[in-house]
Amino acid sequence: MSELSELTASALAEAYRSRRLSPVEVARDALGRIEHHQAAFNAFSHVEPDVTLAMAAASEMRWREGTPVSPLDGVPVTIKDNIDVAGWPSRKGSAVVPATPARLDAPATARLREAGTVILGKTTMPEFGWKGTGDSPLTGITRNPWNPACTTGGSSAGAAAAAILGIGRIHIGTDGAGSVRIPAAFTGLVGLKSTFGRVAAAPISVMGVLAHLGPLTRTVEETAQAMAVIARPDARDMMTTLPPLDWAGSLDDGVRGLRIAFSPALGQMVEVDPDIARHIEAAAQVFKALGASVELADPGFADPVEALLALWNAGAALALAGMSADDRARMDPGLVASAEAGARMGAAEYIDALLYQRSALAETMARFHQRFDLLIAPTMPLPAFEAGRLTPGHGRYGEVWTNWSPFTYPFNLTQQPAISVPAGLTAGGLPVGLQIIGPYGDDLTVLRAARAFERASPFPSLPDRLHNL
Repeated sequence: MSELSELTASALAEAYRSRRLSPVEVARDALGRIEHHQAAFNAFSHVEPDVTLAMAAASEMRWREGTPVSPLDGVPVTIKDNIDVAGWPSRKGSAVVPATPARLDAPATARLREAGTVILGKTTMPEFGWKGTGDSPLTGITRNPWNPACTTGGSSAGAAAAAILGIGRIHIGTDGAGSVRIPAAFTGLVGLKSTFGRVAAAPISVMGVLAHLGPLTRTVEETAQAMAVIARPDARDMMTTLPPLDWAGSLDDGVRGLRIAFSPALGQMVEVDPDIARHIEAAAQVFKALGASVELADPGFADPVEALLALWNAGAALALAGMSADDRARMDPGLVASAEAGARMGAAEYIDALLYQRSALAETMARFHQRFDLLIAPTMPLPAFEAGRLTPGHGRYGEVWTNWSPFTYPFNLTQQPAISVPAGLTAGGLPVGLQIIGPYGDDLTVLRAARAFERASPFPSLPDRLHNL
């Protein structure tokens, strides 16, 4: 099982082409891994093996006839539980959302289906994706395969657990304040939040301008392959206005000559774990050795958490609008508190956060990127902590989850592309994430840098002893 799970999307396509493997074999292997690992790690909220195997059989026939519909035909993928898959429920991690089958595929799902991928199931998330950890009233706790006592991070929690366990190659998540990049950092994955508007969404998220869709994968190449499929316009989303990109064309162009700013803590008063600081400093030296100009520089903004929470709480209020007191009593208390705070907010406060505070932050970053092509920083200031908790137990970050994730949400507010790539392991054996941020619209340079770093600093796979738990 572990041998098949380690094959990249490109390797699978080559094996299908040469008939050394079939999509049905790979799908059966992945479904077996779900059954084997689900009790321990809780990555999936919904699976329908018969439907998955039917997709795989259709792909197998296309490869046999020499008519694959894309390079990803037959590659197994997963979809987060807040993204619609036609015929399957989208319960968003909530016990109060009925298990009504979705009528239509969401745009990203539709593009993956058109590309012939094989959907393994829907992955777990905290209720309505409201926090950066991986537990919900519907499915319980999703655990980190590097250490099952720890969280995967969230809200794309099950996507991360599935990816690092080798259950599928491409895992579609959402990122409204770090929800792709946080679990990528905590589990040693590549997690991309592309420029807002690259990937269409429907229905539109209640988190509005904060909400991005993106892939979690094991390699930068697979991230580019996923984006080549899902980053296309859809009539249902008026905000997908950016032109298509050649995601693979410049992937191996390297970083020589790029101007890179290295910011150890984005200028914020946040204590970064010494192990993480050491690895991020080493990453800066890797870029310098690859020919980039690397300069210690902070972007110069104050923590924009108030603007983030104003928009976040308003979105939570909209998500819970019309829900009864009985329903709210069954929901995550933190989500309910967020919604209540949003309901108390005035329109002027919301517009100030949406327009003026976001615009000021975006202008600061636009000016910064006149000097620098890229910004590198830690993705997270700490490694994964105890599963089932909202914040670490030692009290350093208080009781608000955004206190321990201050390096991700600024770039949801500015809508810039940002990626987390693995940068090493702590002394305790937990992954460290390096965040690479580019100017608005320049996703390709972000991916180029991620690919160059990945090649120069290979990251270990999950140890076999954990793969086979």
